[in-house]
Amino acid sequence: MRALVLLLTLLAAGKAQAHAGHVHWLEGSTTWTWNPQVTLPLALSGGLYLGGTLRLWRRAGIGRGVRVWQAACFGLGWLLLVFALVSPLHWLGERLFFAHMIEHEILMAAAAPLLVVGSPVAMLWAVPADWRRRIGGIGRMMPVARSWAWLTNPLAATLLHGMAIWIWHVPALYEPALTDPWIHWLQHLSFFVTALLFWRALLQGPERERGYGVAVFYLFVTSLHTGFLGILLSLIRHTIYPAQTSRAAEWGLTPLEDQQLAGLFMWIPAGLVYAGAALILAGLWIARSGSSRSRGGRHAYAAR
Repeated sequence: MRALVLLLTLLAAGKAQAHAGHVHWLEGSTTWTWNPQVTLPLALSGGLYLGGTLRLWRRAGIGRGVRVWQAACFGLGWLLLVFALVSPLHWLGERLFFAHMIEHEILMAAAAPLLVVGSPVAMLWAVPADWRRRIGGIGRMMPVARSWAWLTNPLAATLLHGMAIWIWHVPALYEPALTDPWIHWLQHLSFFVTALLFWRALLQGPERERGYGVAVFYLFVTSLHTGFLGILLSLIRHTIYPAQTSRAAEWGLTPLEDQQLAGLFMWIPAGLVYAGAALILAGLWIARSGSSRSRGGRHAYAAR
């Protein structure tokens, strides 16, 4: 509870010091981080999706091609990216491990699945028709198609995402990311891109409804290994990332408490996201299986 109150208080703060590797505009007097490496891709993706969706709806009708609820999911996922990467949460994440963990989990377990569900392919409708045809042609090229099929295979996507999580939590890589903006950017990009592939493979894989059972399994596996990492951070009796936790005292925490809070967040709230998604997909799997059996039974009865 103390950590939650602390986080909400700090997110409302308006003053901050400039820190190495990031540009704080607006005279350096806010904790909002306006890094062009982040803000430009965010603005481009949001503009393309909005323009493409509106163009598609003008031609086909509202809700066709991209449903309204899908557009709402994409918008929420995009806003969560802004919250994680631009709002004061990002500034605070470089000073508190607990806040940094929240930032990472928003990228991987909240924003990524919402963006995948939001049908990001609508961005293509924002570009000229010639561009769409060229992009489609590139996507149909054999090397590209095979690479995409491999990357969105549930097993490969789960392994890639798991590797990104564990490799970047090795202290020799995690600590330099706090001081080098390019390493930090690469860390976030790795988390986010592999999360997009992971959720795309599970939610919109080639097997669709038939793959729900597989998706439940890989969600369970992911919740296990990320939960184990969270438990490790929570229960170990010394700090693993001294640089990340070195400023915890400024916020009323010991370095070990900061690390434990980060581990608890990865272990429980983030684990609940994977468990919740697994339960939803399991329910869909059971419902679709039941309806398929019912249709099969009716067809067999009609044949008699």
